[in-house]
Amino acid sequence: MLDTFEHGDILELRLARPPVNALNPELVETLVERLTNAPREGARAMVISGQPGMFSAGLDVPALLQLERDGIHEFWKSFYALMGALACSPVPVAAALTGHSPAGGAVMALFCDTRIMADGDFKIGLNEVQVGLPLPAIIHSALVRQIGPHQAERLAVPGRMIKPSQAKALGFVDEVVDAEDVVPEAIAWCEGLLAMPPVAMTRTRDIARADLARLFEFVDEDRYEHLTDVWFSDETQTTMKALVESLKK
Repeated sequence: MLDTFEHGDILELRLARPPVNALNPELVETLVERLTNAPREGARAMVISGQPGMFSAGLDVPALLQLERDGIHEFWKSFYALMGALACSPVPVAAALTGHSPAGGAVMALFCDTRIMADGDFKIGLNEVQVGLPLPAIIHSALVRQIGPHQAERLAVPGRMIKPSQAKALGFVDEVVDAEDVVPEAIAWCEGLLAMPPVAMTRTRDIARADLARLFEFVDEDRYEHLTDVWFSDETQTTMKALVESLKK
């Protein structure tokens, strides 16, 4: 479900839940645990990667549709903990986008320090609206931070998916490289930061990312209740169930 590889002081967390690295409760909880504990255990930077052609297809909708209200409520808490672990990580985190990165895959990338994506016939974007989910405000804020309000609106409202070259032009991703170079480039990016004077780099990074961390200061149970209400709304349930049926065909 999650493979780990050590590259000196850099820990690579490779999503390993075939076929599409869909985010179910167990994978999300495992990611939160590793992102939280790895720096305490000596990792000075981290890379999140996937398999060739697929970073993550986002939430495991078929699995989540099987959960009752309490289960979905707990899942949202875990998913927000994942975003928070990335946004507030004490060490740099690079997203090595090895392929398609829709929805939850793009969300994880937004909260990392940098995004390096494979060139090719891949797509990235926040297509939540297309599956009947309003884009949560905290994710929209991270998108605006990355590409500005106008372009965020152009992408988020229709749930538009874009190619790597388009994502690079907008600033959604920082680099587009050959597929085989994605993880090495992410590791090299981390090595570059770790070569800086550590106190100066860390304090400046904390200042630069303080706005992301502040997004999580006011998340409470009411937020999770609202998200759970939306999940079980008629529109969302109908749209997601239709999606699952179309995937079966």
